[in-house]
Amino acid sequence: MRTARVFRLSMAHPGDLSELDELIVRGTIKAADVAAIIGKTEGNGGVNDFTRGYFTQTLMALLSKHLGRPAAELIREVPCVLSGGTEGVMSPHYSVFCVREGEAATRYPSALAIGTAFSAPVPAEEVGRRAHVESVAATVRAAIVDAGIEKPEDVHFVQVKCPCVTVARAAAAIAAGKAPLTSDPNKSMAFARAAGAFGVALGLSEIKPDDFSDASLLADFSIQSPRASISSGVEVESNEVVVLGNSPSWAGDLRIAHRPMIDALDIGAVVDVLADLGIAASPQVSAADSERIASVLVKCEPDRRGRIRGRRHTMLDDTDINAQRHIRGAVAGLVAGVIGDGRIFVSGGAEHQGPDGGGLIAVIASQEGAG
Repeated sequence: MRTARVFRLSMAHPGDLSELDELIVRGTIKAADVAAIIGKTEGNGGVNDFTRGYFTQTLMALLSKHLGRPAAELIREVPCVLSGGTEGVMSPHYSVFCVREGEAATRYPSALAIGTAFSAPVPAEEVGRRAHVESVAATVRAAIVDAGIEKPEDVHFVQVKCPCVTVARAAAAIAAGKAPLTSDPNKSMAFARAAGAFGVALGLSEIKPDDFSDASLLADFSIQSPRASISSGVEVESNEVVVLGNSPSWAGDLRIAHRPMIDALDIGAVVDVLADLGIAASPQVSAADSERIASVLVKCEPDRRGRIRGRRHTMLDDTDINAQRHIRGAVAGLVAGVIGDGRIFVSGGAEHQGPDGGGLIAVIASQEGAG
């Protein structure tokens, strides 16, 4: 039987993995048990956010040192999904998802399950198109199998990191006679996130193959997955997938719950997802209950209609600050105010991920009576 454990660790800079290194040296974590990383670095979250690659490179070097295996192998086995931009009260941090084999002392009817999978490299000309969607869907299904989750409704959060098209990748594809959907890296990131969301929806059977066409991406926002969290970046060439859910075949005291956020002001969703885990927010989580929370994962998006609950917002009109930085800072403040902790994963770019102009929140916490 497998047991999932999650460690939420802080960093002094994007290459600081000293807390993880210490836990491995002390024997609290076995390097071989590290299954995935999901974290927030203090970059800009854009195409040229190299903090993500810096962290990934440092992580793989650290694991290589402890495992005695080449970093080039590990990078194809351990998903490292990073979102740049720690605006406002967000604190740079990373969650380490570990899987340990063997019977655990703590047993509940259902516990946190973790599954991971990698796709084949995605050619530049396929990014943001049906082939990309189908690649993500197949990888999501493989990660669900890896997690041993039998019921689709037991999947609560699917994190995907998709590649985007850089200027160099676009030029190489065009030279080979294979035109990419766009040569604009920023637009490519958005289309990649949309393809990832469609892929999660298809992989979870939330939509069917004939429910969409290439033209649906970034156009038909009635198509969405309330369990998808998609990031895109230049640091990956394949789709990296982490599936989080609950399963009776897993042991341990952790459990995950999720809720859709209807908009950037949906504090009720934050309160409700905590209540699903037996944690009260009145108005803020108590210090004792805060210790139960292992990870908080949020997706958000500036409402493209320019209004939130009927009131005009200016995030999309600001030429000084990117709209995604606005929304990350705003939603992070709302969620952190309830949680009482700035170590929350708040990622923008939530196209087709939850309600239009909204997103989703997932929380992992120890179950009542644990410890």
